Amino acid sequence: MRGSRKLARRTFLREGAATAAAVLSAASGAPALGRAQVRPNIVLVLLDDFGIGDARIYNPWSAIPTPNIDRLAAQGMRFADMHASSAVCTPSRYSILTGRYCWRSRLKSGVLDGSGTNLIEKGRLTLPGLLRKAGYRTAGIGKWHLGLGAGETTDYSKPLRPGPIDHGFDSYFGIPSSLDFPPYLYFENDHVVEAPSGHTEGSKAPRGVFWREGDIAPRFRMEEVVPTLTAKAVDYVKAAKKDKPFFLYFPLPSPHTPWLPLPEYKGKSHAGDYGDYVVETDAMIGRLLDAVDARPDGKDTIVIVTSDNGADWKPEDAARFAHRANADWRGEKADVWEAGHRIPFIIRWPGHVAPGSVSRETGSLTDIMATIAGALHLPLPDDAAEDSFNLLPALQQTGHAPIRPNIVDHSLDGMFTIREGKWKLVLGLGSGGFSAPKAVEPAPGGPTGQLYDLEADPREERNLYDVHPEIAARLAATLEMLQRSGRSRPRGGF
Repeated sequence: MRGSRKLARRTFLREGAATAAAVLSAASGAPALGRAQVRPNIVLVLLDDFGIGDARIYNPWSAIPTPNIDRLAAQGMRFADMHASSAVCTPSRYSILTGRYCWRSRLKSGVLDGSGTNLIEKGRLTLPGLLRKAGYRTAGIGKWHLGLGAGETTDYSKPLRPGPIDHGFDSYFGIPSSLDFPPYLYFENDHVVEAPSGHTEGSKAPRGVFWREGDIAPRFRMEEVVPTLTAKAVDYVKAAKKDKPFFLYFPLPSPHTPWLPLPEYKGKSHAGDYGDYVVETDAMIGRLLDAVDARPDGKDTIVIVTSDNGADWKPEDAARFAHRANADWRGEKADVWEAGHRIPFIIRWPGHVAPGSVSRETGSLTDIMATIAGALHLPLPDDAAEDSFNLLPALQQTGHAPIRPNIVDHSLDGMFTIREGKWKLVLGLGSGGFSAPKAVEPAPGGPTGQLYDLEADPREERNLYDVHPEIAARLAATLEMLQRSGRSRPRGGF
């Protein structure tokens, strides 16, 4: 029994999905994607630090029940080889909204804090901007974390411009950054809802119940943020008129720290506060799905659920609980290894995406913009979405060559990796993030980077850098070319 379980886990990891017994068989006969008679509503749910091993549809051994995410996958397609463009949040969010690698911006690595100012360049076409030009109402509700205002630091006593409403959103309600960065407040469009006139000493214990000392709005309650944002999103979906399609960007700040599940979710998992917070997050997704499904045009809605990076699940967490938030991939959030950036990605579009289907296409969150443009037959100008590829052939499940020639990721500290087929090159030694060793000095005459064959070695345990120097050199040259060229998407078309 133990041997068969070990073999099943190995199969699960190699395929980048659940074991064959847990995979829902792909429904046949779904119509091909074509020009929609009615432009669909679009709901994009972005989770924060949600790991690929958290949802049971991805990991049958998950210690956390996720019935709503699982049912969404049963109604649509899940990707087994999808990646954030970075192992941390700000760069991933930039890439989602712009279709561009964030290291092409002024933020080369790391994340913004609550004082960070506007990151998206003036005049840059964004996903909501593209959709607004196509006649959509565009709304954002949730964690922004792309900077507010101009100058060196954000002045929350002044209009928060530039901000979301300068980048394609008709309206935005949310929080400035992560729930562990001050100031702790809500903002709406370009102004704060309540000034941060109070102060919190922060929290460092127990594990995961963490936030930094700083300014806070007097009526701001950490544990109420997730349900408050969800209620706003549900109300938006219920109230949206049918005269125009709508785009809702819903970046939840959970299950990122602080792990503060409401009392009704306490003890609902077998993974402590983190697991219970994931249960709450899944329940919030369920509320939003119910609101979408209750609309007369609910079936004319694309729903996407994904995560900005891997889970902050450390070795001590895995030792305490029989749960693997990042499945069996190596590392965790912030790392250059797979657990840092391999993420869940689920898309439902009734009548266009086959229920219960699984794609093993390699993709990046930068691809959301070109894929939606392709679905709506909206051309992308060459000076926009420079790193975004159209994944519609994967959604159609048609026979096709690999869509992306490569993907580029980087760690918290800016350690780069490039993936091409089964080969993954890391420009450096160590994780470049949270996992030990973070950085390793090359030994005399030893390898200066990491090269892995992910087909034969999905755990990234055998460094082949010195075994295949020609492959390492070729991938390094490709990465340098991509960095110099300013784009990876071919010019023209989607």
